[in-house]
Amino acid sequence: QVQLAESGGGSVQAGGSLRLSCAASANSASRYPFSKYSAAWFRQAPGKEREGVASIVSDGSTSYADSVKDRFTVSRDNAKNSLYLQMNNLKPEDTAIYYCAAHWAYVWPTRRLNSHEYDSWGQGTQVTVSS
Repeated sequence: QVQLAESGGGSVQAGGSLRLSCAASANSASRYPFSKYSAAWFRQAPGKEREGVASIVSDGSTSYADSVKDRFTVSRDNAKNSLYLQMNNLKPEDTAIYYCAAHWAYVWPTRRLNSHEYDSWGQGTQVTVSS
């Protein structure tokens, strides 16, 4: 496992952009470099279940929820042990707490937006989009 810490949340108007960052740090249980980890962004709006937004695995392959395709971009910088989510053309329905998550091994494509595949989680960062 790794410790994760999100940053970059805030309040924007519809149509605006935000860039979320997630810093990963090793702990005593970490056995692999961050470059080997599968990572993802999830979000949870009030009264709704947590949903997968975007993921990126060790070979750079990405997956996106249909609701954010062509608006959000997930990326990683393994040299900085960091994960990013660039969010453009934000909509009020994007309002949620955003979490980064990671798993030490490869996650199959059909499972990459499933929260059960990830065992390290950050505390979340609030994103609020006003109309």
